[in-house]
Amino acid sequence: MSAKDCGHHDDDRKAFHRRLWAALVSFIILILFLILLIWLILRPTKPHFILQDATVYAFNLTSPATLTTTLQVTLSTRNPNERIGIYYDRVDVYASYHNQQVTLPTLLPATYQGHKEITVWSPFLYGDTVPVAPYLVDSLNQDQFTGTVLINIRVDGRIRWKVGTFISGKYRLNVNCPAYINFGKKNNGISVGSAVRYQLIMDCLVDV
Repeated sequence: MSAKDCGHHDDDRKAFHRRLWAALVSFIILILFLILLIWLILRPTKPHFILQDATVYAFNLTSPATLTTTLQVTLSTRNPNERIGIYYDRVDVYASYHNQQVTLPTLLPATYQGHKEITVWSPFLYGDTVPVAPYLVDSLNQDQFTGTVLINIRVDGRIRWKVGTFISGKYRLNVNCPAYINFGKKNNGISVGSAVRYQLIMDCLVDV
């Protein structure tokens, strides 16, 4: 076989490899395009969270600058999608005051939420003598004096979307639920033993 024939075969082999790679890349692009097209048609909508109520067992500021908090909150979340399910893989709930976390995170059980389904959680949130910044002490004293304290119930988690048999990768879930707690003369809660229960029905801000 001449050198010319060998060179011809090498060129054919390289051309075959180029065609093979081009076909593979085209196939991958087609699959990704179909997934994107299905995703756009289904229009996944983030879940809708509502803070229904909060029961306050303790919310005490002690000297020099520590806060003890015990709450039970009721959160409901609704999946508004007709063809998409939601996996809640890991969800933590905690309370914050002026962006400072004042309770430990409470881990909720992993849950799958089907189409149009509603899930309700009622976790307890605990924070025992949590140090708070001095400026927050002044702010909290002022809020308690005026009769209303804004506590934010926050949800941090990881979720996945399910479309048919396809399950997406994990997405970060951030939820912020404002809870206006009234003290003193403005107290509109219901006494439950030594605790006070507040009906809130507050829409939460959801970021996915």
